[in-house]
Amino acid sequence: MLSMVMMALGGFRFGMGGDSYQQFARTAAYRWEKVNRIGRAPALQFTGPDAEELRLEGVIYPHFKGGLRQVEMMRLQAKVAKPMMMVDGLGWVWDRWVITHVEERKSVFLADGAPRKIEFSLTLHAYGQDNGVLSSFLGGL
Repeated sequence: MLSMVMMALGGFRFGMGGDSYQQFARTAAYRWEKVNRIGRAPALQFTGPDAEELRLEGVIYPHFKGGLRQVEMMRLQAKVAKPMMMVDGLGWVWDRWVITHVEERKSVFLADGAPRKIEFSLTLHAYGQDNGVLSSFLGGL
């Protein structure tokens, strides 16, 4: 039986069969720059959206499924420094994202020091488009 995939990020498959996340947080920020004015309070000018951030928090039971190296593979992928496509289990394409932070906490150790429980948190940032409106405008000059 195939396990259900909750989210795919590049070659990573987050799902019930291995590294699954129990919490999903999404943050969207928007940039407003202060513009000073003579004799009046400053005005704010909207300069655009900031990169969205996702935070996935989950638990891995390595002796049940997936092994001890899953979080290490996340760190190695982050060091490659390339954006990855992300698609959720419902088929939504989230475009490209980069790993900016990996954290792990190990507990419930066996006699040889191997953890029976690994908690992780993964922070992702939206990579953004390379061919935006400005680049297409400048390309026409």
